[in-house]
Order: sequence, then C-alpha cells, then structure tokens
Amino acid sequence: MGVIFSPIVAALNPIAIHLGPIAVHWYGVIIATGVIIAVTLAVREGRRRGINPDDIYDMILWDLPAALIAARLYYVIFNWSYYAQHASEIIAIWDGGIAIYGSLIGAGIVVVLFCRSRFIPTWLMLDVAAPTVILGQAIGRWGNFMNQEAFGRVTSLAFLQGLHLPHWIISQMLINGAYRQPTFLYESTWSLMGFVVLMSLRHYPGLFKQGEVFLAYVMWYSFGRFFIEGMRTDSLWLFHLLRISQALSVVLFVGALVIWIYRRRATTPPIDYLAGNPFREKTNLSK
Repeated sequence: MGVIFSPIVAALNPIAIHLGPIAVHWYGVIIATGVIIAVTLAVREGRRRGINPDDIYDMILWDLPAALIAARLYYVIFNWSYYAQHASEIIAIWDGGIAIYGSLIGAGIVVVLFCRSRFIPTWLMLDVAAPTVILGQAIGRWGNFMNQEAFGRVTSLAFLQGLHLPHWIISQMLINGAYRQPTFLYESTWSLMGFVVLMSLRHYPGLFKQGEVFLAYVMWYSFGRFFIEGMRTDSLWLFHLLRISQALSVVLFVGALVIWIYRRRATTPPIDYLAGNPFREKTNLSK
C-alpha cells in the first residue's frame, strides 16, 4: 500500500526572528551565510596564490555594496513598469527582487578597478573568487525558496513526489493554489555541481591558465541558467519578446569561450593558474 502524502498548506515563515521592531528575514540570513562562506574560502585560496588576505577583505568592503546596488538596479530597471507606480518599494530588497546577473556585473567592475589600484593580477583574483561565488549562488537560491519566488511553471504533486523531494520543499512549492516547478532548486543544484567541478579541477597541474577558472565558471553557470530560466514564470523580459537572462547567458557563454580561445592562441599565452601572484613581493606574504 502506497504512502499517502498530506501536504502542509501553510508556507514557511519568511521571517527568521524579530529584534524588537526589526524583522530579520530568512532571505537576508541565507544570503549573508553564502557571502561569509564564500569570503572564507576565497581568503584560504588567496593565501595559496600569493594574495594578501587584507586585500580580499578590503575588496569585499567595496564589492558587497556594489553587487547589492547593481543587483537591485538591474531588477528595477527591467521591471520599471511596476516600480514606476510603486516607487516606495524600490529599496525593499528584503522582499526579494535582486538579479544575480546584476550583482555579477557590479561586483566584476569593482574587482577590476580594485585589482588595478592594488597591482594584483585581475585574472588571478577572478580565478580565486569564481568557485566561491558559485557556491554562494547555490546557497543564496534558498533565500528565494523561503520567499516563494524564482519558481517555475505549474506542475503536479505527483511530479514533485517523483523527484523524491522532502515534504517541506513540496509544501513550499504550493504557490497561489498550484504546485510549481522548483527552479530555485534546479539552479542551486547546478551551481553546487559547478562548485564541486571547479574545486576538483583547479589545482590539477597544467590544466588552467590564469583567468580560465573564472571563464569556466562563467560558461558553466550561463549554460545551466539558460535552460533553467526557460522554465521560470517570473523572468525579466525585453519588450515582452526576449527573456533577458537567457539572452545574457548566450552572450556570456559565447564571450567567455571566445576569450578563452583567443588568450590560448595569443603570442604571449597566460601563465598557469598555479603559478600564483607575480606581484607577491608587494604583499605582506613575502615578509
């Protein structure tokens, strides 16, 4: 006799705790957790590659605000028809509504400017950060889960049960009276797989040149995001014709592949990733 599943209709509370009048949302707690883990791992790898931990910490102080602002701006700009009528909600990031691609663009600009100011090889810093960033993305998607956002099309209870998901995930996927595809979970899983692949391969001798761990991250994430985005119902659209994240995924995948090939065929090819930081003598690690 089969097991009868009794779904818990009530959604999980998106608020983790109240500190007086301040409501601390799970969304923020989960994002913060992902950031802390990512920074910790980046500092460890940075030491191995000759990057001063203080430089990483200083960069994060600039990177986090830039990533957050860019992520929100990206989302608001492509949802302007709504926010033009609800301007007071533009800063309400605690309710969700930040775009990963926006955060990556904002953070990437800061990394380039910061590395140039500190005489740190930009490609090396990007390589150090890439696996930790994709891990942070894998963790951060669970913030979408708590907010019941970033979900997919209507599906059936039988389909979700067929994925062998725990009951509390299935229950949370009951949104507006219908079960939804857990696209947040698909992307989290894809990102976690990318983290495992990059962490497993980046120390393999002679495999990566500087910049290629980062480029591999870009191709991995954009490839998976293209297909997962096609399942979502909350995509940002350009003129109601094109899913912006899918278009950007194609551009990023092709662009990263072209850059990889071009750099490998250059007259002066990039040095090995494991060679580390040629400017190491400028850091405290040389003392």
